[in-house]
Amino acid sequence: MTTDNKKTGGGLKNDPIILPDNARSSLSTAALKQAVLDHLKYSLGRLPEVASEQCYYKALALTVRDRLQHLWSHSVQTYLAGDQFEKVACYFSAEYLMGPQLGTSLVNLGIEQEIRQAVTELGKNLDDLIALEEEPGLGNGGLGRLAACYLDSLATLERPAIGYGIRYEFGIFDQEIHDGWQVEITDKWLRWGNPWEIAKPDTAYYVNFGGHSEMYQDHQGYTRMRWIPHHVVKGVAYDTPVPGYRVNTCNTLRLWSAEACESFDFQAFNTGDYYQAVNDKVHSETLTKVLYPNDEPEAGKKLRLAQQYFFVSCSLQDMLHLLELAGQPLEDFPKRFAAQLNDTHPSIAIAELMRLLVDERDLAWDSAWSITLRTFGYTNHTLLPEALETWSLSLFGELLPRHLEIIYEINTHFLDEVRRRYPGDNQRLARLSLIDEGDNKRVRMAHLACVGSHAINGVAELHTELLKSRLLKDFYQLWPDRFSNKTNGVTPRRFMALANPKLSDLITRSIGDGWLTQTDELKKLEPLAEDAAFRQEWRAVKQGNKEKLAAYIRKQTGIELDPTWLFDIQVKRIHEYKRQHLNVLHIITLYCRLKRNPGLTIPPRAFIFGGKAAPGYFLAKRIIKLINAVAEVVNNDPDVNKFLRVAFVPNFNVQNGQLIYPAADLSEQISTAGKEASGTGNMKFTLNGALTIGTLDGANVEIRDEVGAENFFLFGLTEEDVVRVQSEGYRPAAYIATNPELPEVINLIATGHFSHGDPEIFRTLVDKMCRYDPFLVLADYAYYVACHDKVATVWEDQEQWTRMSILNTARAGKFSSDRAIREYCTEIWNVRQVTVKLPVNEPGFLT
Repeated sequence: MTTDNKKTGGGLKNDPIILPDNARSSLSTAALKQAVLDHLKYSLGRLPEVASEQCYYKALALTVRDRLQHLWSHSVQTYLAGDQFEKVACYFSAEYLMGPQLGTSLVNLGIEQEIRQAVTELGKNLDDLIALEEEPGLGNGGLGRLAACYLDSLATLERPAIGYGIRYEFGIFDQEIHDGWQVEITDKWLRWGNPWEIAKPDTAYYVNFGGHSEMYQDHQGYTRMRWIPHHVVKGVAYDTPVPGYRVNTCNTLRLWSAEACESFDFQAFNTGDYYQAVNDKVHSETLTKVLYPNDEPEAGKKLRLAQQYFFVSCSLQDMLHLLELAGQPLEDFPKRFAAQLNDTHPSIAIAELMRLLVDERDLAWDSAWSITLRTFGYTNHTLLPEALETWSLSLFGELLPRHLEIIYEINTHFLDEVRRRYPGDNQRLARLSLIDEGDNKRVRMAHLACVGSHAINGVAELHTELLKSRLLKDFYQLWPDRFSNKTNGVTPRRFMALANPKLSDLITRSIGDGWLTQTDELKKLEPLAEDAAFRQEWRAVKQGNKEKLAAYIRKQTGIELDPTWLFDIQVKRIHEYKRQHLNVLHIITLYCRLKRNPGLTIPPRAFIFGGKAAPGYFLAKRIIKLINAVAEVVNNDPDVNKFLRVAFVPNFNVQNGQLIYPAADLSEQISTAGKEASGTGNMKFTLNGALTIGTLDGANVEIRDEVGAENFFLFGLTEEDVVRVQSEGYRPAAYIATNPELPEVINLIATGHFSHGDPEIFRTLVDKMCRYDPFLVLADYAYYVACHDKVATVWEDQEQWTRMSILNTARAGKFSSDRAIREYCTEIWNVRQVTVKLPVNEPGFLT
């Protein structure tokens, strides 16, 4: 990389960003080395000679963060330049799985070699320091990772953006496996501090809870409402810079942390009530203590709703404050901000913006509603009706009394519109109402999101069609123009350039480096699938990745895997509809075949699983136990372990995902058709050259369309088939009775063969599968096993397998998050590209 200090960066894509030789911004090896030493001494108070590895990591992170802040300050100045600031995309998400920041920041800045040299000169190993970074578990799965990919793409595409969310003190639990069972361990991601964030206590807003509302007359004689809260907390901003790839744009992830308005009550302390003296602090800070509290008890439900309201209130107040700082009128709010609701969790924002405009800024209802409607877009992420959040009126009214009144008012106006469109259709009114008027009246948050958003989108073509024809059919009939599809995507910077550097180097040597921001260029790889030398290089890269993963699994679990075997991988949240247990049934089928026929030879295969089950999800945790129980038997049986091995990777997250995706030969995407909204793991595997075995569900449909049916292992019922089978009266027992292998497989589980003779451990799982089987595992079993037999046949022809692998990567360009963000910016948000230019001889001091 060139580090000529006289040059300044225009930030051209794929060129190194050249910053002036300043202690805070220079990218020269010497300056970076000195910056690490300075941070050790001045920021951390440590001497280099005795500083721990953790201190060196933090000093290095702060050094890189300085460079990001240099870009961030110029980005903000550019957005605010002129008479009117640029329109900003504001992404509202209750989850962000950002992953470790050091590695991806080095990739985006293009300074890995300079940093590596600087760290080496300090006597340290860069890879060892990168491995020390705690991963913030601020999400549960695909929703949070998608949000992180979108922030990366927004910055790379030079679009002004802020990601808004919650700074959970404890993220999703760390998963350990004890005797085959999932054990949840507290995720103390902040134990060593977080060098990437900057606390901004002066950016803070007050958020009300409880109490009541009252009418009053304003100074002009108008009747208005005000909220008299029972409790008030303060939301404090913590900002993390989000850099784009080889551009000067650096956007913001702003997470809110709850604090007490007054953390210590001297009066209570002086009267001897020591607990009361700090009670408000404890009560307030509980709000952002943990990601997704157990919402089975009423207190858990209340806390979850409070979390959602807390972060959207802080965020909207922040956006209004920025508007006021810029001297822009309220009427211009939708011209300056586009707010996207990432699923139903933030949908209370619609009622909150109405409150802020009507109650606190005295706008007329119709004017406020026009602003609100033009501001919000809503992304739906589920096809499961039970996943659409609803809240009981009693709980909602107790916590947010003013918002319940506002929702009733929104509902009144909305139902009047429905009556005009569909006079006399009372059933339609009941279906569309924001309030479920059943025995237990509830607020329907997805309905609020639909009514209060000018755009509604699904996240895969099939998903969007099912929203329009089923889940949100009435809303689609009412407002067809609001609906569109925005198929999910993933960032190739993290999941290829960072996770799979050798494959990325091979691709770049072959077709140039433009593919990292223009993934359609991957199509240039197609002719190389017929090049024997290129196929050999491709296989060598895959083999190296498999060796790395095998070493990691051996270290984590003690299980030995042969990297020359087929690596068959299913990593994702554990849920019945994702059907990890179907995968297990196939493994047991192979086990039975090998036991029945000792002379049988099959292509050796390693089955690798990973994923977390929700702590209260009984059956999902049983599935994890089943996987590990089968692994214990298979891996220790000399009759079969030369052909089959099974491993469960504990604590699946972004960091170990970067090892897993590049090492996969076969990607398991086997959810019941019509249940998965999109998926993003399927895209990460495909981009890294894994072949997919899957159903026509979620984005699998589009992946198959793109890579070609001949390069995709398809099996199972279609979504239409699923509906038909269930409507005809699905009987799982009939599928067991008519299949020659399935009875033996089920019987081995039921009789305790994999649980040391204890038939009770898996009884509930077996009973549900055999009696009800809501996700049609047994109906798809025969198709699945037969499809796997085809996989085995193709695997034995390594040249053909490699051709298919290359073509999967070559044709997967559509599934970049850059493509998705371009669509959002153009079709929903109207957020334009803004190039950030660095001035000549910029001193680099932040103001």
